[in-house]
Amino acid sequence: MPNLPSRAARRGPALHPEPSARAESAVVDCAVYVDGHRLPGSFTHAEAVEEVRRRGDGFVWLGLHHPDEQQMTEVAHTFALHELMVEDAVHAHQRPKLERYDEVLFLVLRTVAYIEHESVATTNDIVETGEIMLFTGPGFVVSVRHGDHSELSQVRKRLEADPARLRRGPAAVLHAIADHVVDSYLEVTTAVQPDVDDLEELVFAPDSRIAVEQIYMLKREIVQLRRAVVPLAEPLQQLIRAPGVLVPKDVRRYFRDVADHHTTVADRIAAFDETLGTLLDTAIAKVTVQQNTDMRRISAWVAIAAVPTMIAGIYGMNFDRMPELDWEYGYYVVLAVIVAITAALFVTFRRNKWL
Repeated sequence: MPNLPSRAARRGPALHPEPSARAESAVVDCAVYVDGHRLPGSFTHAEAVEEVRRRGDGFVWLGLHHPDEQQMTEVAHTFALHELMVEDAVHAHQRPKLERYDEVLFLVLRTVAYIEHESVATTNDIVETGEIMLFTGPGFVVSVRHGDHSELSQVRKRLEADPARLRRGPAAVLHAIADHVVDSYLEVTTAVQPDVDDLEELVFAPDSRIAVEQIYMLKREIVQLRRAVVPLAEPLQQLIRAPGVLVPKDVRRYFRDVADHHTTVADRIAAFDETLGTLLDTAIAKVTVQQNTDMRRISAWVAIAAVPTMIAGIYGMNFDRMPELDWEYGYYVVLAVIVAITAALFVTFRRNKWL
């Protein structure tokens, strides 16, 4: 018989009313599963717990979306969840982690979604993150989702179509959601790969001009992706090694496959980060080379312009006695000298690729 929290434990020190309409407004779905099949009808979370206690078999799966403190407190009262769990579930923004409170496992998963865009050069965001928090105990699973992506309805449908998996109890739901989240990591990294490739092609294209801010933007998104994904490695290993009845041995085997997929994702993210680091160094080097080229070009034109400026300055000093002032061909000779010198400088600079 599932060791669900007793009626007295759920009541706590003070009497609580039946689940309010406010609490139920955060409920996406609530179902009772017995022998791998969903019982017909609809239940509030309190009614679902009572049904499982009455039958002495099965488990409850309650799905919540972005509950506030009051809603989560009512749910926690029904399932006898620790107050620290409630605080984490309400405020979100947690790192992936696995904690155990008596007979309840608390798993935090960060979800990621790819934001479609036309070009990496014209967008500011490519990855959106959210959270899924799972409370798993004897006879129940409570999933709390923050964010508008990574819905769990498809996960529930796939499990309901496979009664053999659901017969394994709450641990099967825990595995299915973790597997779903890690598979979404694979999809996102697959979608990000062309963005990295496009940026790499743009950086190494001849005579291309790329804003370093574009690389910084993509690197920032990869850092955000890494923070969501990489810390999950330790919780998955803990689930693989978890002793006791909370995660049966036959379910722990499946978590090894999830951990393998997670390792693949982590390796991809590390490769992205390394590639973007190289691209950033390359882009900065290209900017430096371009600046040096521009400075040489500017210096060459300044040198060419200095010749007529200097000669005109000398003969513009307005002294009464200066050579060639009274010479009939002096003006033309000076112009010829200016043209000759500037032409020679232009040819020299052009030959040395300064112009």
